[in-house]
Amino acid sequence: MINLISKSLAIEIENFVSFCNDSCSEQDIQQFTKSAFVQYRKKIKPKVFKHLSNLIVSEFYTDNELSVKLWNGFRLLAVDGSRLALPRTEDLKLYYGETKNQNQTGVAQARVSVLYDVLNNYVLDGRISPLKIGESKLAIAHLKKCKDNDLVIFDRGYPGFPLIYQLNKKKVDFVIRVKVSFSNLTQSFYNSGLVSTIVDIKSGQKNSFKGMPFTKKSTVKIRLVRVELGNGNVELLMTSLLDEEEYKSEIFKKLYFQRWKVETFYDELKNKLKVEYFSGYSKQSILQDFEASLFISNVQSLIVGEINDELQHNKSKTKYQYKINTALSYGILKNKIVALFFNQSEQEYLVENLKQIFKKHLVPIRPGRKEPRNYGAYRRKAKPKITRNQRDTF
Repeated sequence: MINLISKSLAIEIENFVSFCNDSCSEQDIQQFTKSAFVQYRKKIKPKVFKHLSNLIVSEFYTDNELSVKLWNGFRLLAVDGSRLALPRTEDLKLYYGETKNQNQTGVAQARVSVLYDVLNNYVLDGRISPLKIGESKLAIAHLKKCKDNDLVIFDRGYPGFPLIYQLNKKKVDFVIRVKVSFSNLTQSFYNSGLVSTIVDIKSGQKNSFKGMPFTKKSTVKIRLVRVELGNGNVELLMTSLLDEEEYKSEIFKKLYFQRWKVETFYDELKNKLKVEYFSGYSKQSILQDFEASLFISNVQSLIVGEINDELQHNKSKTKYQYKINTALSYGILKNKIVALFFNQSEQEYLVENLKQIFKKHLVPIRPGRKEPRNYGAYRRKAKPKITRNQRDTF
């Protein structure tokens, strides 16, 4: 399941057994059938992959303190949500929900959300849930992974008093993009022409407070910041960084832009790891494949991050700075990630070998490069029905 299943199960099983017997096992692994794989995977809890991923992340932050990239002493995180197209089964439609495309075809989809370290490229927490669970609720659940000296960036789909209250209660700093129409306070601030102001916000008085950790009188002190985008448009940000001397208003445009890296993570998850090409049709299989993909992403970040750090420290006289080709790096991990688990005595050699292969496939970093976004592309997208014996290869 962590070996980037992309072909039919029969071919994947055959290749897996052959690779293990040729390369990494002290005793022969017997051939097994698709049915045996499906039956035995039911015994594996999806959270085992989350546990493995947490081990990698924890080790990175504790054993590589000098390598951990920070922003003004903060661990810079971002929360973002998306949707995943699921296999078209009635069970998945009933549990996760469905949406209809332009042809009114029902597509089973799940809501996903990640807490992502945008400077170090690690997934700290990932969740997959039914569509009826909103992004803000998933964002609040991510806060269990946050700690002091974390700064979390949110897009404009997240502002709301429950999330802001929980962030303030946990003493986690934040930057949230807000619409001008978010509240009377944001509208007044926009009309004032001010660049920065500190205000107290409270929950909408018509909301129900039943079961909430706050009351009608609860308030949170926040700062509103105006960001000029240069094309005549204005962006409003809400932040807990109240000190206007230490955190000048002009730093927030570049700071908020760092959130873009969580968007590129979703591109990797969907288009390079191909998470939507699930290897099974049960709810447990969906969870297993999702958690396994996040684990593989963190393994890739661990290896590639060290190489990119080396490339930054050893800048040559070339026109551009270079980085690892992300798309190819995932393809190269095929089988080799299995070898990392089976050959404990040769792990250092295998990692070094992977690094040398990755270094052969560098791509230039072109700063300031922009591509126009096609906002409707993914809304029109309907995942084709892919049978188990018709999968893309890496």
